Amino acid sequence: MIVKRNAAEVDKIKKAGRIVAEVLQILEKEVRPGVTTQDLDRIAEENIRKAGAEPAFKGYQGYPSSICVSINEEVVHGIPSERTLKEADIVGIDIGVRMKGYYADSTKTFPVGAISDEAKRLVKATQKALYAGIEKCRPGNRLSDISHAIQRSAESNGFSVVRKYVGHGIGRMMHEDPQIPNYGSPDQGPELEAGMVFAVEPMLNAGGFDVEVLKDNWTVVTSDRSLSAHFEHTVVLTESDPLIVTRL
Repeated sequence: MIVKRNAAEVDKIKKAGRIVAEVLQILEKEVRPGVTTQDLDRIAEENIRKAGAEPAFKGYQGYPSSICVSINEEVVHGIPSERTLKEADIVGIDIGVRMKGYYADSTKTFPVGAISDEAKRLVKATQKALYAGIEKCRPGNRLSDISHAIQRSAESNGFSVVRKYVGHGIGRMMHEDPQIPNYGSPDQGPELEAGMVFAVEPMLNAGGFDVEVLKDNWTVVTSDRSLSAHFEHTVVLTESDPLIVTRL
């Protein structure tokens, strides 16, 4: 069952979302060659806690860090470490926070210095696919309209869409119903209603859509080791336009 949130709950999700957006903005200024992914994790946790919230990922199903940092061929769930960012990398930073019992979640993929033309196109296309999906977050549409819009946008730009990992409902828990694949036919699934809250998160690959998990049991990489990019926003459905709570 898809939960619909009341105004008081939406207000709490908005507060959590603002913290996510603010911390991502702080981290964007720290993304440069020579910085370790562990540095980014430390900065994120310090700022999340300073804002009166908790890092939602830390300890979630045993995850050891406060954020996920995924570089180049890493799709999602990269664990922060002593690894340093290098010129021409692309780095996806995924942040979730819990604030007064409610969650918000967002991801952005950042360039590290000057990046290749292919990487630029991939990052731009992934962000475009995110907003194509968000545009379908309106009452009266069907759940798969979000999925279809993401896939159509991605493939029209020449990139593949990861099948194994999906968007999701979010609110009182980090992951709630429904699952939101980033591909599929339109006009399928439940009808969307105001008050639903979704984490919409396309992951696009420069090569094929197949992925695999590394030996750390967390880090997901493209099977062909092609570049991957990831964008995500937490979105509240309203009677009019979608409300993106993880955007300043």
